[in-house]
Formats: sequence, C-alpha cells, structure tokens
Amino acid sequence: MELFGGVIPITGVSFFLFCVFAILFVGYALGRITIKGVSLGDAGVFIVALLFGALFCSDFMTNTFGAQPIEFNHDWLSIVESFGLILFVTSVGFIAGPKFFANMKKNFKSYVLLGLVIIIAGGLSALGCIMLGEHVLGYGAESVTDIDGFVAMIVGLLSGSLTSTPAFSAAKATVAPEYQSLVSVGHGIAYIFGVVGVVLFVQLIPKLTKADMAAERAKISVKQDESKAKKIVKLLHLDHMGICVFSLAAILGTVVGKIKIPMSSQGLDGTCFSLTTTGGCLLVSLVLSHFGRVGKLNLMPAESTLKLFRELGLVLFLVGAGIPGGADFVAYFNGMYFVYGIIMTIIPMIIGYLFAKYVLKLSLLNNLGSITGGMTSTPALGTLISTAGTEDVAAAYAATYPIALIAVVLISQFIILMF
Repeated sequence: MELFGGVIPITGVSFFLFCVFAILFVGYALGRITIKGVSLGDAGVFIVALLFGALFCSDFMTNTFGAQPIEFNHDWLSIVESFGLILFVTSVGFIAGPKFFANMKKNFKSYVLLGLVIIIAGGLSALGCIMLGEHVLGYGAESVTDIDGFVAMIVGLLSGSLTSTPAFSAAKATVAPEYQSLVSVGHGIAYIFGVVGVVLFVQLIPKLTKADMAAERAKISVKQDESKAKKIVKLLHLDHMGICVFSLAAILGTVVGKIKIPMSSQGLDGTCFSLTTTGGCLLVSLVLSHFGRVGKLNLMPAESTLKLFRELGLVLFLVGAGIPGGADFVAYFNGMYFVYGIIMTIIPMIIGYLFAKYVLKLSLLNNLGSITGGMTSTPALGTLISTAGTEDVAAAYAATYPIALIAVVLISQFIILMF
C-alpha cells in the first residue's frame, strides 16, 4: 500500500500498525458522539474496526471497485486481540481484587444464581430459535440443509451473542467436522450485536430508571473493616509502575488458563474445559491483588498503570476482533441469523436484569456489573465503569464471569447433543 501517490510507501507491519492507529483515532471520535446521554464509548472502536474489515478486507472491494481486498497476516490480528485481552482482564483483576472476596462473601449465592439464569435463558432462547427455524421459517440458507447443520449454526450464534470464545471452541469440538465452519459463521454474525447490545444496555438502564448514580455508587462500595486493617509497612517495589508484577500475573494466568479438565470419557483427547487465558489471568490477578504483598514485596501495580492498561487492552482487543469480524460478516451475513443473534443477546440480559432486581434484590450497579460478567462481555464492563463512575463494578463482573464461563460451555454442548 502506498499513500499520496507513492510519496509515502507504507507496507507490511508498518501498514498494519498504521491501520490500527487509524481505527483507534476514528473509533474514539465516533464513540465520543453522545445522543441523549448515550454513546458508543469504546465500542465506537469496535464499530470502526468492523466497518474497516467489511469494506477493505472482504470481497466488497473486489465486487464494488474491482480491487484486491487488504489481507492482513492473521497472526498479527490474533496477537493484537490476545495482547489486548490479557492487558484488560489482568487490570480488571487487580482493580477488583482488594474488594472481590468481601463482595463474594456478601453476594455469593446471588452471583452464582444470576450467572446460571443468564446462561440458561440464552440456552432456552437458542432452543426456541431452533424450533422456530426447523418447523416455521426453514433453515434460511442454502449452506444449511439439515437439522445438524442448523443446530451448529445456532450454537455458533449463541457463543457470538454471549461473546464467549470458550463456548465457541467447545461447540466446534463437539459438532461433526463438516459442520465446524457453520459454528464459525454463526459466531461471527452474532458477535457484533453481542458486543454493541450489552454496551448500550448498561448505559440505557440507568437512564431509563433515572438512577441517582451517587447513591448507587454508595450502595456498591464495600467498606473495609478498620479493626482488621494491616499495619502499614514500607514495601519493596520492583519497579515504580508495577509492570514487573503485572507481567508475572500475565505469565501465571496464561499457564493456569491452559490447564485442561476432561469433560468426556475420551480424556484429554475429547472435549475439555479450560479457563482460557482470559479466565486464568483474571483469577491470578484477583488472588495477587487480594493479598497485596508477600512479606515486604509489593504485588500491586500502580493505579495509573492499571487504568492505562485496562483502556489500552480493551481497544486493542476490539480492533483485533473487529477487523476479521467485519470481513466474515460480509461474507456470511444472513438476515434471519442476525435476528436470531439479537434474540439470544437481548432475552438473557432482560431476564437477568429483572431476576437480579426483583428476586435477588441487587443494587443497580451490582446488577449491571453481574450482567456484564454473565454475558461474558469484556467491552461492556469498560463502558459500565465509565457510566457508573466507579471501578467497584468490576468485582461483580469478576464474580459472575467464571460461573457464566463454565455454564455457557456446558449449555452449548448440551444443545448439540440433544439433536
């Protein structure tokens, strides 16, 4: 690729990085636009990344302009996405950790129940879409001609609606080899609304309920027991920003996330469950920040480092996921499947919100924080922190996320085995 008539030649990695920063620039500008108090926020980056992938990295270029689409090395996109995700979830774990276990002790049953309710609602929505498509509307695409293929597509839509990579991986491993591509297509179609829908939901609910955010922040705040406060000691800092400790959490989290737990009689050769890098980094950073130190060695990165890494990690993740998502969306888009994806995103959110509010009696921010965890929505958590004006909501996300992570994998496999 050459810019300005070849005066500025930019190719290879340089061009890729040029595109990443261009997406960030335009995405932040789009996310800043506010209509009646609601904005896309960081999801603006995701929208621009999707559009970039759809316009420049798909057959749209060839069909419209007769030009070759841009082809990025998939490893580059994967690195950007994975690196961003590690930065984000590790930061969230460190931020939530000091109050996480106290919050869990107070609301443990509520978090478990809500996580299960959200995922079960998603699973029932998926089953409803299967019944509707099989008996009423038909499968809806020439590439899907039988019930097994349609189920594979729906399970892919479910994983995309809940933005769940573990469910996506488990579904691909469970279906027959000839249907694995359909799982991928479904995941890509539903992923877009799966991100944007939850981002908008956590902003709209406080507006619609006319919530007093100052009062809601006070409700979610976990007070420290001063009688049990630790003596103040001078701690050893390995570096003033805490990047060394942050890196340790990322290393340990990656290792923990790779541990596989067999879920079938075939052992490690069959279907396995793992926390993935996301869950592993979240768990390790929660534990390290809970203890805070080992002897006189500080285990907490600086607050400024965590805020920077959380924001940078989120937008890098959105770019890495958005570009290929946009390309796939153009290649495989089907209106009926997109509607199914919307259904499987909206119904679990609404049911989860009502269940948390009227049955579990959770405060608004605990409610919404738990929903971002139950929907396994990383981008929505970033938006909620900005909307709520407090990072305490991260504790609710971190508490519900593991429950939802396990449940959505099991539900996806159960649906496949039913048919």
